Order: sequence, then C-alpha cells, then structure tokens
Amino acid sequence: MNQHSSIKGRGSLIERATQIYDFTAALKGRAAPAVDVPADTPLPPPVEMPAAPGAPDAPVQRAPAWTGPVQPIDRDALTQGGFLLPEGPVTVMSEEFRLLKRDLLAQLRDNARGNRILVCSPNSGEGKSFCAINLALSLAAEKDLEILLVDADFGSPSIPQSLGLNPGPGLMDALADPVIAIEDCIIRTDLPSLSVLPAGQRSNNDTEYLASSRTQTLLARLTEGRPERVLIFDSPPLLGASPAAVLAGHAAIALLVVQADRTSESAIREAASLLKGGAQVRLLLNAARFTTGRHFGHYHDKGEGRG
Repeated sequence: MNQHSSIKGRGSLIERATQIYDFTAALKGRAAPAVDVPADTPLPPPVEMPAAPGAPDAPVQRAPAWTGPVQPIDRDALTQGGFLLPEGPVTVMSEEFRLLKRDLLAQLRDNARGNRILVCSPNSGEGKSFCAINLALSLAAEKDLEILLVDADFGSPSIPQSLGLNPGPGLMDALADPVIAIEDCIIRTDLPSLSVLPAGQRSNNDTEYLASSRTQTLLARLTEGRPERVLIFDSPPLLGASPAAVLAGHAAIALLVVQADRTSESAIREAASLLKGGAQVRLLLNAARFTTGRHFGHYHDKGEGRG
C-alpha cells in the first residue's frame, strides 16, 4: 500500500513521532539513583602502573574477516518488496533513510555500547523488518562502513528471503553450539559493504541464550577492533516475544518502529518500558500521512505481516 511521509518542514520522522506520541513516562527511571558522598570523604590515591622499560605494546585484537561465499542480492525481489535499490536513483524513500542514518550515525559516534542498532516494534506488521532492511541498504552506501544485518526474529525470520539469499546456519546455531564459528555463518553479498547473519535454528531457550555471556563474546568477535562495522538487528516484536528486550541490552540504539494510525499509545508505552535500562530508545513513525509541511512525496510499504 502507498504510505505518505514527510521529513522536512517540522522535523524528521523521529522528531514528528515524539510530537505525536508522548512515551517519555515509559522511559523514566532508567538512570541509576544518585549516591550522596560527604564532602570530607577522602578519595583513594590514583594507582599508576608504569609500563616496563622496553615492553612491547599489547597486540590489538581484531575481529576476523568474513570469507564465506558471496551470494547476489535479488534486485527483482527488492523491487517487488518496495525496498531501496542499491545504486538506484534518488527517491523519496532513499532521502528519508539518508536523513535517518545520518541521525543514527551521529548518536553511535563514541558510544560505549558499540555500533549496534536494534530495530524493533511493539507488535508484528508495523514495518520493522522493512525499515531494518532499508536502513542496512542505505548504510551500505557509505564509503567507509561495513554493515552486518542480523536476522534475530527467530520465530519469523525473513531477512534472507526478502533479499533473495539462501540462509544457512545463523546466530542461534552459533550461540547453542560452541563448535560453530559465528563468522562462518555470515552471508556476504555482492554489495561488498553489506553482509547478512541468518537467524539460524530456533530454540526453546532463545531468550536464555541471548542473555548468556556467550552472546556478548560472539558480538565482540564480530566487531572487536573494527569500528567501521555496524550491526543492525531485526528483532521479534517486543509485546509478542521476550528476546527483543534482551537484545536491547546488547545495542546502543533501539529504533522503535510504530505504524501511524494503528499503534496505540498504550502499546508504545508498554513496549518502551521493556527497553528500560538498555539502549537509547528512538521512536520511528512508519506509514505516516501528514497534511502540513513540505513533502518529499510517498513511498511503498510492505504492509501487514511483513515486519
């Protein structure tokens, strides 16, 4: 269906979303309580650890390169799905995602949680997978970034199929089996800057695996020493499955996708409350129709059941 949106005039889609939906209250209480320390409390002296004379610098750990076979992205499938086309003409939608990625990249700069973006939604069918794929395609156009799109919607994986790729072992397989190297699960595409990590075989313990220390170890193995790598996770719906809230604990930014005229404010508040204490939460309004301000035009959305 055709969806109309505007990102000029009175702000971006993120800014307009915060004007329409007030979900600040759902995010209150995320900061740790302040601790009062008496002014006369002595502070311990700093401990200095001088380097031994002539000692070599510690080697910098660097995530391994991805060397698996390359699969071509099906451009016809992208067109049918209404996605951005790599190296395609400038369109309404490409401009919208350009502005979105500029905002996100600015927030990721020097973020202690690393270059990790979680794309989530309160419920299914609100366009999160559509937005995750287009965001990855837009970021892959950057000249100095390497994008890994992670299909973390274990109950309803759709990323490889949407791109016309053949999925193999994926994230959940590497989490469940220490013998499987996660870099061997990555699908390289014919866009050199875009790779895909499939969801893998679903487990009855998805949430527990994601909450384990092994998840952080595997994510570090993907990005350590490579600041140019950006990970984008397409997660399950927050109100439909528990893994999304756990994934948010591994991300720097949680992009909460809501559909205009469909997602209730109560659902947004409930979803945002599940992200407390985790990533920085940004609200993205999808399928918006505005009657004021300047417009780039309209773009095609995949609609029900595809996000």
